Amino acid sequence: MPTNYISFKETGYFSNLICDYLSEKDALKPFYNRFPKLENFKAQIEEKKASFPKKHREILVSVLQAQYQNVETSEATQTHISALSAENTFTIVTGHQLNLFTGPLYFLYKIISTINLAKQLQETYPDSHFVPVYWMATEDHDFEEINYFNFHGKKFQWKGPETKEVGGAVGELPTKGLEQVFELFSQELGIGANAETLKQWFKEAYLQHDNLTDATRFLANKLFGQRGLVIIDGADKSLKQLFIPFMENELFEQTSQTAVSKTIEKLNEVDTLYKIQVNPRAINLFYLDEGLRERIVEIDGKFQVNETTISWTKDELKAHLQTHPERFSPNVMTRPLYQEVILPNLCYIGGGGELAYWLELKSFFESVSVPFPMLLLRNSALIVTEKQAQKLDKLNITFEQLFLKRHSFINRKVREISNIDINFDAQKEHLVAQFQEMYRLAELTDKSFFGAVKAQEVKQLKGLEHLEKRLLKAQKKKLSEHVSRITEIQNELFPNESLQERTENFANVFDAYGTTFIDTLFESLDPLRQDFVIVTL
Repeated sequence: MPTNYISFKETGYFSNLICDYLSEKDALKPFYNRFPKLENFKAQIEEKKASFPKKHREILVSVLQAQYQNVETSEATQTHISALSAENTFTIVTGHQLNLFTGPLYFLYKIISTINLAKQLQETYPDSHFVPVYWMATEDHDFEEINYFNFHGKKFQWKGPETKEVGGAVGELPTKGLEQVFELFSQELGIGANAETLKQWFKEAYLQHDNLTDATRFLANKLFGQRGLVIIDGADKSLKQLFIPFMENELFEQTSQTAVSKTIEKLNEVDTLYKIQVNPRAINLFYLDEGLRERIVEIDGKFQVNETTISWTKDELKAHLQTHPERFSPNVMTRPLYQEVILPNLCYIGGGGELAYWLELKSFFESVSVPFPMLLLRNSALIVTEKQAQKLDKLNITFEQLFLKRHSFINRKVREISNIDINFDAQKEHLVAQFQEMYRLAELTDKSFFGAVKAQEVKQLKGLEHLEKRLLKAQKKKLSEHVSRITEIQNELFPNESLQERTENFANVFDAYGTTFIDTLFESLDPLRQDFVIVTL
């Protein structure tokens, strides 16, 4: 299958911060540990090996075995889970929300990047063992972000279980109400072997499992279990017990706010245009209960769960944390630390937004003596069918042009195919040269004439720009049929003028190509090649 590449910066869809990180800008080096290159993993392995306790490995393996007890587990995944007990085994991790039927396409890209990197590391460092891990965000509570997926241009949305308030950890949500989504999705799929596979996966995942955590684990395991993916649910009492000292520190010392706030100031000094992804709170932990996930706040020396009557003194809270650590949930600031405490992890793979907030955290990790992982931008891809590729070729559209915003894309193509020149740059240059002579005359005669000359120059330049725009508009109208065709193909590949991977669901492609599609992604996505990938099927 043909594969093309375009740099992340050229796409225009990635922030200055991420583009500067990818180019290894010197000023950003204090904000990360090691840049993700194969040769840099040697030192990362040594650092993590020296700091990760054997006790954590034993508990981790025990928890994973329990979580997989009722899951059809591949030999590759079983081997990976068992290997985690050895001190020379390390993880490569990606995390994602429990989106309905995987949500957007990039869910697949994240996990494939993770599996492929683990494989590359295994080949490079054969004395160690590398395990790809998908961290399920079971304790998240943003139901509105995960309760739908897009297929064939339609939105399939789950209203949620009627018998339970949607407000607690989403992983606990019962899968009631998904029968209706299944019926609508089945009708849209139609017939064919691939369609039947998708129906079966949806049915088994969401109609034969009681909650969203189990449903998501089943589906991710169905897609990637044979390739050795290990899926972990951090909402576990035994794992949370390992994190108690760090949660105590967060509750009573508020280390993260102090460290991260200073880092944010330093990032702003590097570039004021960097968008700060997350600002820390005084306490970056939630309290979990049935139907509840709310912030813990300190008011006048007393600790309470925001917008509830639940409260403790300092001593009461310490005791409650020791007894029920599973009721305390890290937020976006502290979840990365939790991950690194319970996993022998080397590298986190995430999207641009995720890496942006990870880059705020290194000093926080240093303050609590936990090694900071390497940060790798996940693979991004545009899936193009052979028919679409032929259409692009016929319309003489390059992939670089496709990534332009709609207005710029149309204007550039109209200028390119027009039989008249719609670029007045030469006329503008000629006009500016003429006015230079007027300025010279003003200098020799009356300097007060300068203002009038300048005003006339600006007026005439604006006039030329206005004529250029009118001519372009007229040509668009004249070439409306061609404009319609190029707009149509860009709409197909960039739905709603957004990246395909952020809106489309994997079922759109799987329905047509089946497992060949996933096999092609594994062949095409090189996690350490930091370019946007265009895959032609």
